[in-house]
Amino acid sequence: MKHLCIIFRRAPHGTAHGREALDLAMLSASFEQQITLIFADEGVLNLISEQQPELVGARDYIATFKALPLYDIEDVLVCNDSLTEFGLKRSVLNIDAQVVSAETITARLREADEVLVF
Repeated sequence: MKHLCIIFRRAPHGTAHGREALDLAMLSASFEQQITLIFADEGVLNLISEQQPELVGARDYIATFKALPLYDIEDVLVCNDSLTEFGLKRSVLNIDAQVVSAETITARLREADEVLVF
């Protein structure tokens, strides 16, 4: 079993990166890979609840993050510095995630067999 870290670094809806990262995470988990999701920089915006992407003509994949436990993806980390940069609090996140320091994220990246950045 490989340990994959998938990093969400881009804002949702402007590109397909967020959807592609989520699809990869769920597909890899279905093949029993260990998955850690990390949200940093603009990537933390993927987790804001009550988004309305249809207003900008984008597909709504944000609600799919709530299905992560069905795929046994429970290791979800959010960079505290990035939340602070955008003036966000943990209460705006639409899923249960650990808010962690950059040092914790670095340690998790060292544990991974592969790191994929979207």
